[in-house]
Amino acid sequence: MTGNHQAPALLLFSVFVAVTLAITTWVSRNRHGSAEEFYAGGRLFSPMENGFAIAGDYMSAASFLGIAGLIALFGYDGLLYSVGFLVAWLVVLLLVAELVRNCGRFTLADVVAARMSERPVRVAMGTSSVTVSVLYLVAQMVGAGSLVALLLGSTSEAARSWTVIGVGALMVIYVSMGGMRATTWIQIVKAVLLMAGAMALTVLVLIRFHGDVNHLLNTAAERSGHGRAFLGPGLKYGGSWTARFDFMSLGLALVLGTAGLPHILSRFYTVPTARAARRSVVWAIGLIGGFYLMTIVLGFGAAAVVGSGAVRTSSAAGNTAIPLLALDLGGGAGSTGGTVLFAVVAAVAFATILAVVAGITLASSASVAHDLYASLRRGSAQRGEVAVARWAAAGIGVVAISLSLLVRDLNVAFLVGLAFAVAASANLPVLLYSLFWRSFTTRGALWSVYGGLLPALLLVALSPVVSGSPTSIFPGVDFQFFPLENPGLVSIPLGFIAGWLGTVTSHGPADEAKHAETEVRSLTGAGAV
Repeated sequence: MTGNHQAPALLLFSVFVAVTLAITTWVSRNRHGSAEEFYAGGRLFSPMENGFAIAGDYMSAASFLGIAGLIALFGYDGLLYSVGFLVAWLVVLLLVAELVRNCGRFTLADVVAARMSERPVRVAMGTSSVTVSVLYLVAQMVGAGSLVALLLGSTSEAARSWTVIGVGALMVIYVSMGGMRATTWIQIVKAVLLMAGAMALTVLVLIRFHGDVNHLLNTAAERSGHGRAFLGPGLKYGGSWTARFDFMSLGLALVLGTAGLPHILSRFYTVPTARAARRSVVWAIGLIGGFYLMTIVLGFGAAAVVGSGAVRTSSAAGNTAIPLLALDLGGGAGSTGGTVLFAVVAAVAFATILAVVAGITLASSASVAHDLYASLRRGSAQRGEVAVARWAAAGIGVVAISLSLLVRDLNVAFLVGLAFAVAASANLPVLLYSLFWRSFTTRGALWSVYGGLLPALLLVALSPVVSGSPTSIFPGVDFQFFPLENPGLVSIPLGFIAGWLGTVTSHGPADEAKHAETEVRSLTGAGAV
């Protein structure tokens, strides 16, 4: 990209960062420092506001950059991500939204610990939540690196590395200064910008092809280099049995993973009632559904307008398909329209990343302070817990930055798929068992968390993602043992089986009184904070 593109995009970056920092500063001067204010924003948000914030939290770099890139490169097979991400919200709406709001206070561990031995359960859930959050953060930062490297016209690793470090520093500032209230307003602003940007690009793509979707798809197939196979299944997840099982594994992880994401579930604590939590999800589903329909048009539009080869040349993982599409739709490189549209889309994508990393960092730092620290230091003051959360945000930022620099060449949607697999393996089984199984015990909870978390991480470490192929993180070595790229097909059932096995082998029966209390509270809201 030329200097003509860099200046307006950098200006828009700076404007968004300045606005969000102003929001954070204003909020930090109008709060009383309690844990409820820091973790849940005082529970003062309306269902519509929270629905926009949930959508802002969920529509990440994986959605805007990664999915469109995968569709541009692999056509029909890339649609799996859009479908899986959207269908997952039915699980959240029907099974967990209201119950989690009634049973919990600030974190996912609150729900499980209500009827178990608190300390070991909180340590297990806190460890799992931080792991999932860090994996999700890595995906966002990889997207930021790809985006700014494209903007600066540089393929140097130094430019991408400094971008990742800068995003990490900003997310720590947002969380440590403003807490949940500032993070929520940043996500609302970002959701509005992202929807507006996606709508504008979608309209321009349809205008380019005179509203003829069939012409759009045929042109995408012609320019993809794969012909009609581009519009049918099997280009990425077809052929070998490992590719087919990878398809099923990824689908399972995407559909079940959302209900185990800590930064999504923590949003239900920012509204006053369980009914408001349910209505928030309905708002979010409408916004997210419309957005994913647009990503389909944008993905095929990138293949048709830019060409799959050009997308792959710019970014082997396809992460720059949307900015390249915007540049072409605006009039091409060097044109005023192309410069402006590219700058707007790049700024919106960067805003997306900043908002999402702030939400994830807040959820993970809350797990460290509220679950790990508070469980080990009984009776600690809430203000001390909030101080720990701020320091935890910095520590998590350092870890996420380090891992992001290691996996910067992978597709961001693919990285998010790994985070979803770990969430569905470690968090979802223990959450569902706690809410619906009367006989569930503390041993079952611990076995469920660790029985899903550890196999998921081990299988990823032994998969082609890490070693054994030219696209691996370590292409020069080969300790690949597990053939699938996504562990969900194996690790998710293991989480459920481990929870069942731990429960049936427990020495004593479950506490029936605690379960009865949790059941009444989850279904009626009686006693909910």
